[in-house]
Amino acid sequence: MAPLNRLLAFTLLLFSVLLVPVIAQDPKTEYTYGTDANGVTRELPVNRYPALYTGDFGDCLGGESLFNITKFDAAYYADNLTIVFHLDGTSNIRNESLMMQISVDAYGSNRFEMVFDPCLLNIYSLCPLNASIPVTGWAVIPVGPQQIGGIPPIAFDIPDFEGSTTLKIFANSSRTQIGCFQAVMRNGNTFSHPEIVAPVLAAFVLAAIVASFSAAAYGFSLPHMRMHYAHSLSVFVVWEILQSIFFSGALSVEWPSVLVAWWSNFAWSAGLINIPAISESVNSFAGVRGNASQVGGAGTVVINNGGGLIQQIYGRSLAATAVSRITKRAPYNASDPFDYTWSGEPVGLGLPTPGTWYGFWADLAATNITGAAALLIALVWLLIAIALVALSVVLFKVTLEALSRTPLIKKDRLSYFRSHWFGYLGLAVLRTIFISFFMVMVLAIFQFTNGGTNTTTAISGVAFAVWFVFVTVSIAFACRARTRLGRFEMKPDRIVFHRGRLLKVIVPAWESTLKEHELEVTTVFTIPLPRICHINHDPNIASVHQDQAYIKKFGWLSARYRRTKWWFFAYYAVYLLGRAAFLGAGVGSPLAQVYGLLIYEIIAFALIIVIRPFEGTRNNALAAWMLSISKILTTGLSVAFLPDFNTDRIIATAIGVIIIVIQGLLLIGMMILIFLSAMSSWMSLTRNQEEFYLDYLESARVKYFEKMEVKAADEYQPRASKAKAKGKSKEEDPDETLNTNREPSFSVVSVRREPKIEDEDEHDVLPDLEPALYDPQSPDATSRAIVNRAARTNSVSSRYSVASVPRRPHQSSVSSRDFAMWNPASLERPDSSLARRLEGSGPTGTGPPSVHFADENGDAVSVTKRARAQSSSMSLRSRADSRPGSPFTPGPGPGRMTPSRETLARYAEERTRYSTPTPVPDLDVGK
Repeated sequence: MAPLNRLLAFTLLLFSVLLVPVIAQDPKTEYTYGTDANGVTRELPVNRYPALYTGDFGDCLGGESLFNITKFDAAYYADNLTIVFHLDGTSNIRNESLMMQISVDAYGSNRFEMVFDPCLLNIYSLCPLNASIPVTGWAVIPVGPQQIGGIPPIAFDIPDFEGSTTLKIFANSSRTQIGCFQAVMRNGNTFSHPEIVAPVLAAFVLAAIVASFSAAAYGFSLPHMRMHYAHSLSVFVVWEILQSIFFSGALSVEWPSVLVAWWSNFAWSAGLINIPAISESVNSFAGVRGNASQVGGAGTVVINNGGGLIQQIYGRSLAATAVSRITKRAPYNASDPFDYTWSGEPVGLGLPTPGTWYGFWADLAATNITGAAALLIALVWLLIAIALVALSVVLFKVTLEALSRTPLIKKDRLSYFRSHWFGYLGLAVLRTIFISFFMVMVLAIFQFTNGGTNTTTAISGVAFAVWFVFVTVSIAFACRARTRLGRFEMKPDRIVFHRGRLLKVIVPAWESTLKEHELEVTTVFTIPLPRICHINHDPNIASVHQDQAYIKKFGWLSARYRRTKWWFFAYYAVYLLGRAAFLGAGVGSPLAQVYGLLIYEIIAFALIIVIRPFEGTRNNALAAWMLSISKILTTGLSVAFLPDFNTDRIIATAIGVIIIVIQGLLLIGMMILIFLSAMSSWMSLTRNQEEFYLDYLESARVKYFEKMEVKAADEYQPRASKAKAKGKSKEEDPDETLNTNREPSFSVVSVRREPKIEDEDEHDVLPDLEPALYDPQSPDATSRAIVNRAARTNSVSSRYSVASVPRRPHQSSVSSRDFAMWNPASLERPDSSLARRLEGSGPTGTGPPSVHFADENGDAVSVTKRARAQSSSMSLRSRADSRPGSPFTPGPGPGRMTPSRETLARYAEERTRYSTPTPVPDLDVGK
């Protein structure tokens, strides 16, 4: 016990020695007493956060204030009803007495205003103002409940409080405003958290990229790989969602502050990432220059008031004298108990005045990026992204080659990608450039409209031309490669808007499509629209998704779309260019921009619903429905923010929150679909395996593969109504309720050859053709024994025929049909029965036929005619003991009925045919 006490004492001593210096460095907290609006008096720390406080500040005279200000802080303390402001800077005015006005605006209304003489508040550096004395103003102004009654209590808690504090300075001698500084107000709550939101969204985007790339890289057959790739979630759509949310702020309207803060979380998706070193260099190149540590225009701007103000009052000093004394504001001093951390900074060069949220400039200002430098910064990060994509592909190739030389992976793992990695590298770069098309178009057109230096305008023109020519040429070559052997025809058609089955909403469809499939709908209205069709001269030409040469060259454009809508990438590029023109070129015409874009989005939504371009259901749901509806609702609600309507700012904030909810739901749906896409890509990577890692998802995996093949065919699948389906089932099973005692039955689905009796003789000169497959110790030998035993016990005649068949110990006999059915490619790599069934073998493909029986116990028994011994793909266990199978595997169930007389007669005829062996000439292998 004594050693334990000594150890504890030593630990406490060491802890106290280490803690004492830390405590000594902490400043002593100062307290004061204050009384709030309810009359409650309490002790308050002086370094507490105020209820409302200012952020960044700027010159609200457009740079014409006769002061250079490095600090402007103001705050309202609700716990003691005081307003505090702090002002540091210099001026070129020699001698002048001043009057000052401080006001607080919240949600478009003036909530507090006060005019005071700085001499009465003991601000000696302003009493009077002298150019030789730096301005240092600190004042605590007590207010009453009536003076701050205009500030609603919700303002202290609502995110992104929309308000500003303005300080105006007047000269007494001329009664002229000589300074104006404005700072944005905050309450500590905000929707802007790019340091948290951006990494989370980037992780989901990375997951979508990995899932999409893995589906495109895994496999041997290009059409089969394309089919799996088409059902992974499109990275292009994911990126467009993030960019569409950010570029919603490109409309020229008065945005509420909550939306500007929300959109700052998505600026990174448009390449607008503010790194101070990069931004300063780009700003200097774009012509944005000046002193970023101050605001104001002392020493550079002369107010034109007839000369009296300058001659009688100012007598300006040399500009260098004032500027030489300007220094950056002092950093936070932790040892000073009266210092605070909530202060703002001078607004960046080229940014709008804080407290204003108009147009795309406010959207950019939330990330401290100027409009003149936006395109250049985006291009810098885009080039970095392209380099990272190329480097990732190369590193993946190198990693696979290194791992293939170890036992960690098989030597032929991803062999197609490893042998074609350079093509994957080029297509990944091209895909990245295509994804950035909309971003570059918006920023380039905005740069043309906004103006700038000749250098930035020239760079914008080059960027616009390069991306436009690249996308146009790529689309032209891709379309020409498929249409050069045919002709185009324009047929009259109409778009029929009818009530759909889902919630009875109005959905569009082509009139020709409805007539072709004889569908009856409730028409609401129609719009005449001609339909362009392509007629190919060669009717036997391979479809676009079976043409391997086309997939290699242009699959990065067309692989995700349906067989009949492979050209949709051309339409969508035109749509994105038109949308970019509305956002970038409509800066000077807010009404035309907003209403025009709203109509444009509605028409685009109707077309994409009619076309239904994607092969995968998830991509159609995300791009055609969720994204399009989000765009329409966002643009429609943005009409309320037009300056002509002068909407109340509280109502505007409520509408802004609704837009955030809409876009938030879009993001949640996107993240859910990314997760599902990752799961489906995982299933695609296990398509050559018989079993899935998660047993409860095995049936879902099989259904997913089967549905994928149906989708790839892109053929019309009629939907029978529930009433018709019930009537059909009753018509097919009229005696279902009467025939409860069912007799044993069987159904002949297909036939395959079983080994002959002499093939199993251990004394054969040639015992087998593939010894490895006939190894008695292997699992396949056990399964064959079970098959043979089960087949023999179900037939009495089989037991008698065994003794009657003469044995031929001198040799085994095989037929030419057996060699014709033998596939040498099967020796390259063992394949699973699931893969054979899904890739063309079995009942729907070219594989060997089989016969399925059901005994009196209801168990399924399979007899197969095959060229060489192999394990059966059908389970011999009862359905109750086996895993859920595919629709290709018939089994007993409550829906099976007693066959009719005609069916029994057909079964007897088939049984006689298959039980009588057909004589075939033996192929003597020994000769």
